[in-house]
Amino acid sequence: MTPSRRLRLLKFGMRWLIKPKLRRSGTPEKANRSFESTAPFLLSTFKGLHHEQDGPCSRITAGTPIPDRAILYLHGGAFVTGSQRSYRGFCGRLAKRANATVFIADYPKLQDAPFPAAPVAALAAWDHLITSGWAADHIVIAGDSAGGNLVFGLLATVLARDERPAGVLAFSPWTDLTLSGDTITTNADKDPLIPVSRMQEVVDLYMNGGDPTQPLASPLFSNYPSPPPVLIQVGADEVLFSDSKGIALVTGATLDVWPDCPHVWQIFDGHLPEANAAMRKAAAFIHNSFESAKR
Repeated sequence: MTPSRRLRLLKFGMRWLIKPKLRRSGTPEKANRSFESTAPFLLSTFKGLHHEQDGPCSRITAGTPIPDRAILYLHGGAFVTGSQRSYRGFCGRLAKRANATVFIADYPKLQDAPFPAAPVAALAAWDHLITSGWAADHIVIAGDSAGGNLVFGLLATVLARDERPAGVLAFSPWTDLTLSGDTITTNADKDPLIPVSRMQEVVDLYMNGGDPTQPLASPLFSNYPSPPPVLIQVGADEVLFSDSKGIALVTGATLDVWPDCPHVWQIFDGHLPEANAAMRKAAAFIHNSFESAKR
């Protein structure tokens, strides 16, 4: 399929503007301020989106959601940036497409509290939904990039507790903090967004001397007994393609590979044809997961 004009323009801007900026960005605090200041323009909200705080989560609805349908969303941002505020618009679109209530979990950034603070916060968000009356099989766990790391870490944890969600949806998840995937090298130049030269630095700051091979840090090495349906969407040219391929193998996931699409292109839902198409597939997967969980 020929990439749309908008996708070609987006990748051009990423390659020549955003990627060089990420390559030379300073401290995590500076990177976070930069992203959070631009996020409202990139990930705009829309009329009909409603949000309110619900324990550790931001509760997002758009229209009237189907009862007993919750999505626990773990945002990306390389463990450095991203927030309930910056992901509000994107998660509102996900809520609208899936006819579900989305709960955006927040977690400490690496500059505030390194590993294992983030996965602990992800589990606390799950436990909040359970104690609030949501059944495990009424929840889909979703997330992107570094949030995808937390998604699969959380999945392994709750499966070990015999709590099985309705499904799992991940956009370009970062599942191997050892950086051993082959596409970290082979796609380094092809990827229009992620500068491989900064990845080890992020891992070192996040792990703070810890071992990145431990399954909670690199969920690629976790066990997933009787996993629910899992859908992973990833671009073929991403440096994290091997992370998606590996976690798909160990979870039995459906791996949905998109040629020409950059890292987490789905956040441009409503503006980019390829994002619209990917989100339609994601919403159909969520619907089918909830229906299957009823049987």
